Amino acid sequence: MLRQAQHERKGVLRHFLRSEAAGGIVLIVAAALAMIVANLPGWREAYFHALHFETGPVISSLYGPMTVHLWINDAAMALFFLLVGLEIKREFVDGRLASWERRRLPVVAAAAGMAVPAAIYLFVAGGQSGLSSGWAIPAATDIAFAIGVLAILGKRAPTSLKLFLTTVAIVDDLGAVAIIALFYTADLDLLALAGAAGVMAAMFALNRGGVKRLAAYLPLATMLWYLVFLSGVHATVAGVAAALMIPITKSPAAPDDAHSPLHRLEHALHPWSAFAIVPLFGFANAGVSLHGMSPAILLAPLPLGLALGLFLGKQIGIFGSIWIAHRTGFAPKPGWSSWPQIYGVSLLAGIGFTMSLFIGGLAFPGNAMLADEVKVGVLAGSLLSAIAGYLVLRFAPPRRALAIRLIEKRQPA
Repeated sequence: MLRQAQHERKGVLRHFLRSEAAGGIVLIVAAALAMIVANLPGWREAYFHALHFETGPVISSLYGPMTVHLWINDAAMALFFLLVGLEIKREFVDGRLASWERRRLPVVAAAAGMAVPAAIYLFVAGGQSGLSSGWAIPAATDIAFAIGVLAILGKRAPTSLKLFLTTVAIVDDLGAVAIIALFYTADLDLLALAGAAGVMAAMFALNRGGVKRLAAYLPLATMLWYLVFLSGVHATVAGVAAALMIPITKSPAAPDDAHSPLHRLEHALHPWSAFAIVPLFGFANAGVSLHGMSPAILLAPLPLGLALGLFLGKQIGIFGSIWIAHRTGFAPKPGWSSWPQIYGVSLLAGIGFTMSLFIGGLAFPGNAMLADEVKVGVLAGSLLSAIAGYLVLRFAPPRRALAIRLIEKRQPA
């Protein structure tokens, strides 16, 4: 029975990874389409006009009339962050991060993978006036994009590394949410913030009272988003906060519990997030007009700092921390994977796309020139990381092949 349950859980994980991979490929297409449309004469003007079209109403005086871009970045992305919060809670309560032994390596790798890119960015661009607030942009990993690249590689990337990258990205997302809440918050409306706290208290009371009907939580989650939007804290934080209040039924060594509210909501949201919300965000935020730009823009402090932070910072932070943890005995490296494969996955973690563009919009609000430079830097760093990671994994021999070669060398002629 236990073996059958474990087999079924592996099937669920394979389905999840296939879905993430498909979503990543759709995101890649959406980003490429945005770049094409933003640089076609005639289409360029229509693209940017549509994004900034005012739909109304004025929900908060901090933001003014709601635009298409605001609805995508502050409302639709709140659903994406709700899914992120559900995944974080599931992994910490009933998943690969449920024990400290399992948390060690992903937490250390994610922390180093956020700190080193931020340090490189500050070294390159931090001394320039007004640019220091972009330090967190290269700290995030886009799991959908990275898994999309891994999907193209097929069996050349071991499942253990795919699961490890997913786990690191979940911890990374938790760090990104904390950064958004602490460092990218406007002037606070304390009354709205108190109201949001009251809504969370009500959701917590429902959870503790054993209420498992999602219909009781979703209206409160919507109210929480509205109050957080009014408060000045970025509205997407409401998605994660709401997710933490959704009840979960543990199902150790078995597939997700069909009656668990958290699992049901996660499965319902996942297709919408992977195939609608995130690609829509990518299409709305990846478009940058290169008209009038020269290749020298890549050497400007902001794009250069972001590109180097993503490409160099992620690989140094993640690969270096895994190597140190393994060598010191703090935590073993992912099983059935060679060091070249681990290096390749560390490179793929430098694909920052969705979260990096999102934080970039918070770091330099209302500055169109810097917003374009952020997009150039993030796209350059992510593209370099994707190509380099793909090539390393494509040509890196798997661990079994390395073992066979070592045995053959040791055998007498």
